[in-house]
Amino acid sequence: MASTLTRSASSSTVAEGASPHAYDVGLLIVRVALGLTVAAHGVQKLFGWFGGGGLEGTGQFFTMSGYPAGETMAAIAGLSETLGGLGLVLGLLTPLAGAAVLGTMINALAVKWGGGFFAPQGIEYELLLAAGAAGLALTGPGRIAADRFLPGLRAHRLVHGTAAVALAVVLAGVVLLIRD
Repeated sequence: MASTLTRSASSSTVAEGASPHAYDVGLLIVRVALGLTVAAHGVQKLFGWFGGGGLEGTGQFFTMSGYPAGETMAAIAGLSETLGGLGLVLGLLTPLAGAAVLGTMINALAVKWGGGFFAPQGIEYELLLAAGAAGLALTGPGRIAADRFLPGLRAHRLVHGTAAVALAVVLAGVVLLIRD
């Protein structure tokens, strides 16, 4: 009886589910799209590339948004987005990369809150990036990733992702507490 249940459950899973390779390719596509998008925003803040304000212009925006030490906060956000985004692209330290992006997006959501849901004043874009980053932190990068070569992260554990998401939420909350 047990072998019948096992066989029927496994054949049902194979028939209905995607192959592991499909998951890996899907995760790679999500990681690259989300990671490059966020990294591009990070270099806008850090270097003024792609029409960004650089540290000075972005720092002024942070100061106007109520953050102390605007340029320092711009550097932290720019580094979080750049390194977190590139980490997602490579699948390197994926839970922490996702947490870096998530924490930054939580602050972006707080700044834009009250502007409705739809862009350009609304939060839909930031919410999508935050959800994608949290999802990748929780699911892991898939097998097409640099994490596969790191002994502690070779087999992604939900506990790693959960801890990273919790870290992002706590640190983003601390940053929000110092905002006017």
